[in-house]
Amino acid sequence: MTTCNKKRVSIFLPFLLLTLLLTGCAGTVKNMREVSPEKIVDTPEKGKSLIVFMRPSGFGFAIQSSVFEVKHNNVLLAGIVAAKKKVAYQVDPGKHLFMVIGESADFMSAELEENKTYYALVTPRMGLWKARFSLKPVHSDELNSSQFTDWIENCEWVEISPQSEYWASSNMGSIQSKRTEYYQDWMQKDASERPKLLPQDGK
Repeated sequence: MTTCNKKRVSIFLPFLLLTLLLTGCAGTVKNMREVSPEKIVDTPEKGKSLIVFMRPSGFGFAIQSSVFEVKHNNVLLAGIVAAKKKVAYQVDPGKHLFMVIGESADFMSAELEENKTYYALVTPRMGLWKARFSLKPVHSDELNSSQFTDWIENCEWVEISPQSEYWASSNMGSIQSKRTEYYQDWMQKDASERPKLLPQDGK
């Protein structure tokens, strides 16, 4: 390769890597398992509420995001959500707090009604060392949009496996540390800046 060509490659390579980072690459299913069509659960059990966490963006596809329900001082794993994946989580109706973990932690509250399905996006952004994530509620006025249809169709179902539970248990110290640190920051925001799923957002 000539010196000129080497210079061209060295100039072009960072742009290629950035393009791959920003485009719609699907993340590897790690510590989760794919769901076969006949086992897909996309409606709540009777008397329950269902929330679907989906990550339609391919940004930061090399980094997985883990979603938890926060109950008092405990955290329950809802799922590990790679790029272009979605996971369903059954809960009792009422008020809930959810957390997403990456380089940092972020939160979303929810007030859910029984027999309804709700949706939230796992949205990546650049952090200091790796991707950070936030939870964005999908509100009722978005449910009939073409964009929402694309989100649903372009994300594949995954579910928790024994490996998921083992990963969460093995990393619980770090998870709880991030919960404590970043929840304080989240609560210092104005209420209007703290994302929330509303009862009417379900269908």
